[in-house]
Amino acid sequence: MLRFDRVVLAQEEFRLSVDWELPAGARVAVIGPSGAGKSTLLAAVAGFFAPQSGRVLWQGADLGPLDPGARPVTILFQDQNLFPHLTLAQNLGLGLRPDLRLSAAQRTQIDTVLERVGLGGMGARKPAQLSGGQIGRASLARALLRARPVLLLDEPFAALGPALKAEMLALVAEVADETGALVMMVTHDPADAKAFAALTVLVADGLAHAPAPTEALFANPPPALRAYLG
Repeated sequence: MLRFDRVVLAQEEFRLSVDWELPAGARVAVIGPSGAGKSTLLAAVAGFFAPQSGRVLWQGADLGPLDPGARPVTILFQDQNLFPHLTLAQNLGLGLRPDLRLSAAQRTQIDTVLERVGLGGMGARKPAQLSGGQIGRASLARALLRARPVLLLDEPFAALGPALKAEMLALVAEVADETGALVMMVTHDPADAKAFAALTVLVADGLAHAPAPTEALFANPPPALRAYLG
């Protein structure tokens, strides 16, 4: 269970309040106006933004004292987090050993995961040699390799066309099924939320609203969501 216990996220004039919980294994969309705090909400879970007050807990344990790398979290950003000077296999290997002193078993593990996401034989390529869809697959391969129980997606597929984005979301669903991860996905597209997430969190007007069933939320949107959707 991921719990936001009376959390306040604040910086200069920005302020966001959060007080609810999500069950392990849930698929959750996070939607709302630009600048409302969607990415900040994910950053607080990942350890990149410290709450002004309150606690973020996973399975009852406070994540606050943990550095980002020690948290049970994988986060994918819009830039996909791939280092351009490293090969695809090396980028994935960082998730296993930051010094890249990989054992033969770990190298085999990387090759297996690349096959799993349709990138078999591409481990020696660098990010510049990959298409947008292949980079998305590479990021998901790393999530599979890490197998952390919380997967955060900060619009990593926003630059992709509709068909390729749908393919990536389907692959995310497969990864979530395989790892049992709780997935929180920031999106600006209601169609993505409806296709992927059983629950949706609306972030607007300084509040991350409690998760609500996605279909019901969009069928009868509250005023803040109605204003956002136009």
